[in-house]
Formats: sequence, structure tokens, C-alpha cells
Amino acid sequence: MNDPHGFMQVTFERSFQRISRGRQSFSPKLRPHEVGTLLSVSTGIAQVTGLPGIGYDEILTFRNGTLGIAFNVDADEIGVVLLGDYSTLQAGAEVHRTGRVMDVAVGDELLGRVVDPLGSPLDGRAPIISNDRKAVERPAASIMDRAPVTVPLQTGLKVVDALIPIGRGQRELILGDRQTGKTAIAIDTILNQRDQDVVCVYCAIGQRASTVAKVVATLKEQDAMDYCVVVVAEGNDPPGLSYIAPYAATTIAEHFMEQGRDVLIVYDDLTHHARAYRELSLLLRRPPGREAFPGDIFYLHARLLERSTHLRPELGGGSLTALPIIETEAQDISAYIPTNLISITDGQIYLSPSLFELGILPAVDVGKSVSRVGGKAQLAAYRAVAGDLKLAYAQFEELETFSKFGARVDESSRKLIEHGRRIRACLQQAEHSPVSVPAQVMVLLALTDGLFDQVPMDQMPSAEAAIRVAAASLPSVIQERFQTADSLSDADRGAILKAARDTLQLFQPHDKTLPPSQGATT
Repeated sequence: MNDPHGFMQVTFERSFQRISRGRQSFSPKLRPHEVGTLLSVSTGIAQVTGLPGIGYDEILTFRNGTLGIAFNVDADEIGVVLLGDYSTLQAGAEVHRTGRVMDVAVGDELLGRVVDPLGSPLDGRAPIISNDRKAVERPAASIMDRAPVTVPLQTGLKVVDALIPIGRGQRELILGDRQTGKTAIAIDTILNQRDQDVVCVYCAIGQRASTVAKVVATLKEQDAMDYCVVVVAEGNDPPGLSYIAPYAATTIAEHFMEQGRDVLIVYDDLTHHARAYRELSLLLRRPPGREAFPGDIFYLHARLLERSTHLRPELGGGSLTALPIIETEAQDISAYIPTNLISITDGQIYLSPSLFELGILPAVDVGKSVSRVGGKAQLAAYRAVAGDLKLAYAQFEELETFSKFGARVDESSRKLIEHGRRIRACLQQAEHSPVSVPAQVMVLLALTDGLFDQVPMDQMPSAEAAIRVAAASLPSVIQERFQTADSLSDADRGAILKAARDTLQLFQPHDKTLPPSQGATT
């Protein structure tokens, strides 16, 4: 301390000695590095030569930082799907291998974020820093790793939960013509998962930026972003991003499932996904098949949706429920892509344009919709009424079609028609207004018991809303049994019907001689 200059000199000498020893011990190692050449660039694809050790699905990097996926691996050329801006790429540029396949960041850091399929943020917030990355293309769980679907996924939509139930781990297709409310059903299902410990992943494929912004704004307004991840490939993005978007979103969802959590994923929509894949395939000269789609289009969606499942308790017991959306043209559900997805999934919710035009929302066509799995997981309180309700509704639709031709119907048929109209009225529901399980059960029980039959049609919305309010006053013991009991006891059923009957007294016509529906036509 008495000689600061000497102390500094000793310190410098020691530092230089360590640096010298480090330089002497360092021996550079030569590693081979493959560099290819860009032959040509087209819309969303590129042709590359060289790179003899390239593997299928490997990531390539171009001079401007754009990534690409090796899609066609031929003897002389490599067909590459581009995942970014390719406007500055020119023939003759260098192309480098990365030695890894396409992957994406996963983890809790993604909750509440809007990202692209590469994991880059689109919400203007800080970059996502995650310690874990997983490949976007992963094998589905084996059969022995799967468990039966036993727990319902409540959508909050009366028509779905009662007549087309969905179980956790199921794949339920939502299809219909454009602008019939397909996305609305999926978003309402996401909103209903608040406080249900279900992570939600919304994957927008080829959508307009304004449409995606509207969905994100809705999720924020309803305080749903805290348990949501939004993966976006916009319509003006390269088709390669639309191609990998659902796989990246599924990998993000699988991470939560493997932690033992229940996850819901929405693919909106797979029509754009199929078209993006068709575009890439035709540009890469893959032979087209039916409707100009390549022959492996079925495998494209099958390997995606097979990743949705319910895992065994030994593997955490997590589940991944998929709601793929598909757009039909002129109500043609027998087209190539819709029939593919109908055969891959465990049921479908079909939205009818004619019902939508009549203002019957959600416009679910109960006759063409089915759930092949969810009925096994449906709550017992629903099963007690769902069978009678679906039968009565089917009879009503048949009789209503018959009566439109001006034919006279007998008294029993008239009663069936009036009862069916009230079922349809009760199953209607406003957007972004999920209904709780007790309220749904009380409305459905009142319907099947005929308590709404004396309510005039113009008062049905008010009567149904009053029943939902009254459901909140049911004893907590009964409300808890909706979730746990094997079936409703006679005492529970009587208490619910008494409360419903008392509530509907206000909506009964004063003159009992009047027909139950003014303006009903036979």
C-alpha cells in the first residue's frame, strides 16, 4: 500500500503471465463446415446446391439471416422452405447448415405473449428468454402412454355442453362456411377456462392482422391472456411460416401437458394451413392429387392432431384438447380437406349459414354435429337430460320442415313444435357470455320438464335469463354435487325444478285460455 505503483506493476505482470500461459495452452481445432450455394429463389421457396450431408427438416441460414427448412432432399438439389423475408436473396449467395431441426422456445415465459412460429415476440414487449427449446415436429404419444378421456372440458355454451360435449384430451372439429361464428365458439371456450386451471394456446394461421388483433383485444378485455399463448402467422407472411405455425403451437402446448396440466389448443384455421402446404408443394414440384392437393395432405394433419391426447397418471396425467377450425365452401362438408379432418378428429361441430342468417346464435346444426368421445366424460347432471333434449330437438326440426309446406298438423305435433321452439330459444347465447354449470343444468332441467312451454316466445330470452340468475341462489351443496355426483338425486331434481317453477311464474300468461305462443302457426 506504501508503493501503489509497484503493486500495480506486480498485478499487470501476473495478468500478462496468465494470458501468456493461456495462449500457449490453446490449440485451434479445425472442423469441417458445409457451405452451399443458392441457385434460385421463388415465392416462399429456394433451390440450393451443395451441402452433401444435409438432413430432411434441417434448418439452413442465408446471408441476410433468413432461416429455411430443407424440404426436398434430392441428389443434386435441395428444395428449401423459407421462413422469412426473401426479397433480398439472390442466386449465388452462400447457404450454411445449422445441424439442428426447427425448434421453438417453450415454458411459462410464453404465457400472456403473442409470438410468431419462430418464437419472436409480436406484442412489442421484450424478447422471450427461455431455458428450454423443443422441436416443432415431435412424435405423438404412443397408445400405451394414453389414458381414457374422463373429464369434461366445459365450453360455457349450452348447446355444446349439453348436446355435443367435449372431453379433455379430445379433438373436436369446428367447421362451417365463412362468417358463421366458428372462431367465436373457440374464443368463448377459451374465455370459459378462466379459473379452471387450463392453459390455452390460440394459433392463427393465415389470418388478417386486423382479425388477430381483434381476438387478442378480446382476450385482454376478458382477462384471459394470463393463461393464454397466441401464435400468429399472418396472411402476408411467407407460406413457410403458415406451414410450421400449428406444429410450433402444439409443441408449446405439449410442454404444459407434459408438466401434468390441462391444455386447450385452437387451430384457426387449417384451411389456410392446407393451402399454404399445397402452395409450397406445387412450387417444389410435388405431384398433385385430388383437388390439386398433394397426396400426403392427410398425413400433414393426422400427425398434427394425433399429438392431442390425455396422458396416463404415471406421465403426469396432463391433457391436450384440440379444436381445429376448417372453412367449408357452399356447405360442402364432403370436400377433400373437411372429410380428411372429420375422419381424423373425434367429432365435429357444424355451423349452419341458414341458422346464422335467422339470428340463431351460436348457429350449431345439432343434426350434423356429433361428439364421439365427450359423452363418456359429460357430467352426470347433463346426461340426465341430454338424451331427451336431443331427441325432442330432432323431432322438432323434422316437424318444422314438414309444417313449412303448409300442411296441417295435429295437436300433439303442434305441442312438439312449440316445445322445440323453446329449446332452440334457450340454446341461443350471446357472444362472450359463458354460462356456468349450475345455470346450464337448471335451464336444461326446466326445458325437459316442460316448464318453459307456457312462456310466450317473445318473453323466452327474459325467462331464460331469470332462470340463470336463480341458479346462483341454489344451495351450495347442490351446486357442488353437479361436479361430483354420479347422478342427480330425486331431492336435488325436485329442489331445482321448484326454484325454476317459482321463477317462471312471473312469465306465465294471465289468461290461461290463450295459446302458449301468440302468432304460432300450424
